[in-house]
Amino acid sequence: MTAPAAELRADAAACRSWWQRHDLPGLFDVHVHFMAPPIQRAVWDVFAMAEQHPKLGRPWPIRYLASEEERIALLRDFGVRRFSALSYAHKPGVADYLNDWSREFAVRVPEALWSATFYPEERAPAYVADLLSAGVDVFKVHVQVGEFLLDDPLLDPVWGLLAEAGTPIVVHCGSGPIGNEYTGPAPLARVLARHPRLAVIVAHLGAPEYAEFLDLAGRYPRVRLDTTMAFTDFFEDIDAFPRELLPRLVDLGDRILLGSDFPSIPYPYVHQLESLERLDLGEQWLRAVCWDNCVALFGETRSVK
Repeated sequence: MTAPAAELRADAAACRSWWQRHDLPGLFDVHVHFMAPPIQRAVWDVFAMAEQHPKLGRPWPIRYLASEEERIALLRDFGVRRFSALSYAHKPGVADYLNDWSREFAVRVPEALWSATFYPEERAPAYVADLLSAGVDVFKVHVQVGEFLLDDPLLDPVWGLLAEAGTPIVVHCGSGPIGNEYTGPAPLARVLARHPRLAVIVAHLGAPEYAEFLDLAGRYPRVRLDTTMAFTDFFEDIDAFPRELLPRLVDLGDRILLGSDFPSIPYPYVHQLESLERLDLGEQWLRAVCWDNCVALFGETRSVK
């Protein structure tokens, strides 16, 4: 169940107070999930058994388990001015369905980035090329869930298309919360060696391989990282960010982007913001992460027709 209405109102007030206090026009969240209803239900069924699930391994009570309309209204009430709507293909043959739904969502929700996904399959270069030609804003892939290597040969032409277009791809490739043979920095490193101009956004700051993914960002100027769940109490319990790496976040300050994983988070949205604030990396860094860097990458206005 979602949090009670009074708590949701308090969450919204806390979010608005936070970004107003930091002299921001609102928030830009690059890691938000909106999915076709049958897929969203299936994902939430997994979280309902998170403690027993081999890819989660701990209780994960979702705070914002609500209808699509309610979730959109919540983000607006929080002051999230722009957000992604990330779906991710978990097997061959589903990307078209997910992508059709995501385009329709972006058409009717002005704040939403037009989001899409792909999977290693023979048709992937064709549908990715079509989406790029049509002006898609962002892609998402999740190798832990999809169980594929980023350098699968079927994806090589896709990476070439994306590198040429410069369209960002949010990639969950870190080994958190539970790794498998497809996660970790090595597959992405191999892809970047072949396609160094890829505009990759490493989800969750690459947890728990923070240092390795920061190294990749240092080596490749179009690699960015999102803050999704990083530094929160929930994540610090299992995959704490090494404090000796904080200067690296400052050095890469123009390539760190706000992400939240809304709605499937087990704490109030504002906790992500407060967790970034308590790093004490400065007002300029906070404003860049929560707004400026995202606007520089995606712009302030929609592109979907």
